[in-house]
Amino acid sequence: MKIYTKTGDEGLTSLIGGTRVKKSHLRIDSYGTVDELNSYLGLVRDQPVNQNRKILLQDIQDRLFTIGASLASDPDKPTRKVPDLYEADVTVLEEEMDKMDAVLPPLQAFILPGGHPAVSFCHVARCVCRRAERLVIALQEESTVDPLIIKYLNRLSDYLFVLSRLMAQELQTEEIAWKPRL
Repeated sequence: MKIYTKTGDEGLTSLIGGTRVKKSHLRIDSYGTVDELNSYLGLVRDQPVNQNRKILLQDIQDRLFTIGASLASDPDKPTRKVPDLYEADVTVLEEEMDKMDAVLPPLQAFILPGGHPAVSFCHVARCVCRRAERLVIALQEESTVDPLIIKYLNRLSDYLFVLSRLMAQELQTEEIAWKPRL
């Protein structure tokens, strides 16, 4: 199978269901940003500090593919079954955050991203997740979107923030508190 099809050379692509839309369409931007997030999550997963979290992070990547498939589908032409996202997927993120919070010091201030490349990758993933969430919310204003997708992305960005804190702790990297100038 060839990777290139030449069908997008005019700036159009197909949704699942066959509908052709511009590559600049909000739906394409939404699932493209979820794909970008998935790539950054792969980078986070590949960090040695996350060796014990590889399976969980890979499961999250799988959920992101599920979200991408849903967003890539024409909501007016449900012709092909796509995988489902479940409320239990959100619960997993919440439970993992609770476990991490139990070993982290209480958050006293906003934290500047950085301190270690692995931690910085996690913060970039968090920011891309927030952008994906904003795009999906905008898409929901004009088209059908499963509300669970927005909920999952919202919780995932929270998870990535807590994970960045735990990674910093495990890497013995000081969290730098934001101290606004007065």
